[in-house]
Amino acid sequence: MCLQKETNIYLAPFQGITTYTYREIYTKYFEGVDKLTTPFYTGNQTHKGLSKRAFELNYPSQNNVEVVPQILSKDANEIIGFANFCEEKGFREINWNLGCPYPRVANKKRGSGMMPYPEIVVNILDQVIPEIRINFSIKCRLGYFSDNEVLKLLDRINYYEISELIVHARLGKQLYSGNTNVDAFKNVIYKSKIPVVYNGDIFSVTDFEILKSKLPDTNVWMIGRGLLVDPFLPSAISGSLTLSLEEQKEISYKFIMDLYLAYRKKTNDGLQSISVLKELWSFMAYSFSEPKKVFNRIKKNQSFDDYEESVSFVFNNYDWVGSEKGLFRSNLL
Repeated sequence: MCLQKETNIYLAPFQGITTYTYREIYTKYFEGVDKLTTPFYTGNQTHKGLSKRAFELNYPSQNNVEVVPQILSKDANEIIGFANFCEEKGFREINWNLGCPYPRVANKKRGSGMMPYPEIVVNILDQVIPEIRINFSIKCRLGYFSDNEVLKLLDRINYYEISELIVHARLGKQLYSGNTNVDAFKNVIYKSKIPVVYNGDIFSVTDFEILKSKLPDTNVWMIGRGLLVDPFLPSAISGSLTLSLEEQKEISYKFIMDLYLAYRKKTNDGLQSISVLKELWSFMAYSFSEPKKVFNRIKKNQSFDDYEESVSFVFNNYDWVGSEKGLFRSNLL
């Protein structure tokens, strides 16, 4: 399936995995992603404090792909300060996280926990929007308890200058379990005067084609776990992927080893770099023929030598099958 030119694919933020280092190495090897959203920043009340913590905020693009910093906050002044800092660094957009589903966040009325409280959202927007000059997008869920929450929110925010509304088509209380609700997402499209982006459970080209048939007017898609499983998925969706599975395997090996070396350099050979890579392998293992055996081989490693040996073993002994086998989706059922 070949997409129309106006169709864009965004990388979804994934805390702990889609770091600056991951994005830099990913965009070096793979095509098809049009925008990169960072994992969320939080607790950045001062310009000085943000400057100390935000090495990643020196790079408004990576390998010519636009980067969008994301903030998780319910403090209007913090959001304004973050937006102004990002503007100084050359970014064109920030994204406000109203989607994080984890209870430690949601129970504090942050992330998706703010969805049942549109008056809080509006109060923040009233303060933020007049004070910033770069694009302001929102990533949210259908709601926390009910998919009517996003519709009630739209009643209040439809006329604000919001560049995009990225909607993960689940409830916050679902976390990542159960199915996405495409019908509820259609209601968002119908009601929203803000451009809407679809997010949720695009794990293969087949998944995308099914969604596209149900959402023919949707032209912007955000992909998270599916891209972590199969880094070729965006180019496969766009129709530009021409490599054989064996060629994909060779590039994936170069990618994962380059990423490994980059993390070692970043951490000054700290073993925490292996822990970060294990998080990625918990997804990417599903692009191999025996995902559980692959991940079991990787997750037990406690040294660089063991990790390198295990990666070599995996690539030499298991077939790369990519995403069309549906092994990740099968694991979720």
